[in-house]
Amino acid sequence: MSKPVHSLDDLLQLMARLRDPQTGSPWDRQQTFHTIAPYTLEEAYEVVDAIERGDFVHLEDELGDLLYQVVYHARMAEEQGMFDFSGVVNRLVDKIQRRHPDLLTGTPSQLTAEQVHNTWDQVKAQEKAEKQLGLLDGLSDNLPALVVAQKLQDKAARVNFDWPDVRPVLAKMREELDEIEEAMVSGNQDEIKGEVGDFLFAATNLARHLKVDAEQAVRGCNRKFRNRFAYIEQVVAAQGKTMDECSLEELDHFWDEAKKQGL
Repeated sequence: MSKPVHSLDDLLQLMARLRDPQTGSPWDRQQTFHTIAPYTLEEAYEVVDAIERGDFVHLEDELGDLLYQVVYHARMAEEQGMFDFSGVVNRLVDKIQRRHPDLLTGTPSQLTAEQVHNTWDQVKAQEKAEKQLGLLDGLSDNLPALVVAQKLQDKAARVNFDWPDVRPVLAKMREELDEIEEAMVSGNQDEIKGEVGDFLFAATNLARHLKVDAEQAVRGCNRKFRNRFAYIEQVVAAQGKTMDECSLEELDHFWDEAKKQGL
């Protein structure tokens, strides 16, 4: 662990200098919420990626990059008279305290982890009701689609809009697969797209019933595919050939080899 040299105040002051209208950085001065947003999303994903790869050496850097994004947005908001970084912190602390009433007693919590989670959800639902928001409102469309799907299903399940066990979910997936085949016969691409979406939504529901995070499961599958494909490329190159010179049977054989090696 490196010895702290700079403080949060140093970061806030640095951002103020970067955004100074007269003496700041030309690139930083011209940025807006919309131009910075893609970088914010990218940094959030890089934090998750470092965690999932167990790369805690770089996690410190990635968390810093994400914090920089928060400071950036807060500074732009302050310039427009909306709020500042201290306002962000105040709202966050108020929210956490409101959703953790057990902490306000000053004594060790007697609640279980499940009870704490349920209290959080109850307070959050009350906050939405006060804002006259629907149960499914408030989910960002910029979240990964599988994350949104699983959150929608979780929220619906809280009001008993859910199957009691996994068997109907499996039946629903078979039904959706049949409908994909029917759409393929029609040749209507919009219909095919809709049915594939329904199937993926049902598959996400299956993951939820099995207590699997669908987004993490697919990311893990992506990493596995990349590792095995890279192995195939290496084997093919070692034989002095290119991928398109190999038959599918050969490539499948190399894939099985990669699988046996635990890739």
